[in-house]
Amino acid sequence: MRAEAPSPEPEARRAGLGRRRVRRRGRARLRQHGGGGEGRARPRQPARGGGARARLPAHQSAAARRLRVHVLPQTVLYIADAETFSGHEECHEQKKARKRNSKETALAIEKLLPKRCQVLGLLTPGIVVTPMGSSSNQPQEIEDGEAGFALLFPKIDGVKIQTFHFPKEVKNRVIDENKFAEAGLKNNPDLRVVLLFGYNSWKSGATRFLHQIVNPLNEKSIILAGGQVESFTSLISENNTAQPSDACGVVGLAFSGPQIQSATVLLDQDVADERTAEAAMQRLKAANIPECNTIGFMFACVGRGYRHYKTKRNMEADAFRKFFPNVPLFGFFGHGEIGCDRIVTGNFVLRECNDVKDDLLHGYTTVMTLIHLGSTKANQA
Repeated sequence: MRAEAPSPEPEARRAGLGRRRVRRRGRARLRQHGGGGEGRARPRQPARGGGARARLPAHQSAAARRLRVHVLPQTVLYIADAETFSGHEECHEQKKARKRNSKETALAIEKLLPKRCQVLGLLTPGIVVTPMGSSSNQPQEIEDGEAGFALLFPKIDGVKIQTFHFPKEVKNRVIDENKFAEAGLKNNPDLRVVLLFGYNSWKSGATRFLHQIVNPLNEKSIILAGGQVESFTSLISENNTAQPSDACGVVGLAFSGPQIQSATVLLDQDVADERTAEAAMQRLKAANIPECNTIGFMFACVGRGYRHYKTKRNMEADAFRKFFPNVPLFGFFGHGEIGCDRIVTGNFVLRECNDVKDDLLHGYTTVMTLIHLGSTKANQA
């Protein structure tokens, strides 16, 4: 920032001179382009960029001030391509590139968020994201290159979102059931949806450990979806601060609340063209999940995408958009998928329920999930 010497003029006078100069330049610009003659009233143009805000009439100002509120996130899920966190950046002091540390990037993100905010950060081989600006924007499957997104959940009436972490411990071969209860995964009649993410799946015993977490949750009355990621970078909550390590484990989000509705469908290996992909989306559409205040998730194998669909990119995201034009879609390409065809009605009873346990762990598939958070507006703080 460039320092400037103080002017001897009073502050109010300097401000007035500045406004007059702006008006003179504005009049000259209007004359140059043939706009408005002398004596004609000219509408004041809105300021651009960081200009001064126009004053509102007295009868509107109070109402407008009440609308100027900020919604603070209580839970944040961010997912980034591994290259985004472990790529290279230029070091200006030494005039050379250095490798970014994923922990440094994670800490920089966390500093932007409220201290009491739950944060779950994941690194994956690829990203599925709907660009910011409108829920009707076209979702994109970004299989190569740096990419990422963050979902910020505010406090929502009737909805509780809770992060959890189950690291694999060498000494304890059995998961403590009390930890399930603490995470809201047991003795919780309002539990509706569980997003599960296994990390460091290449480690010995990782798949067996994931089964230990998934099997107790394989109930017909809740939706389970997710996949295997490369690693996780953040897991922060009020009562739980865990540091990433080289060990394997499972992290996730539990969604509880009577107003939540959800459904999932599985696109297996036989889904390999536009027609069969759209047929899977029709099954998801048949769940009749309300599309207002709803988020779509796509968890796909790294072996799918344009390689699976014979160089045609964005096939599954495009099929989703065709049937859900106003639902934003997020997710990732990973090393294994968690989910099945499971549709739950408004009173959260599975349709066509049977006594056979669903097979939830897959490979070379895609899991599409809808989560409806209800019609209640987010609390404003």
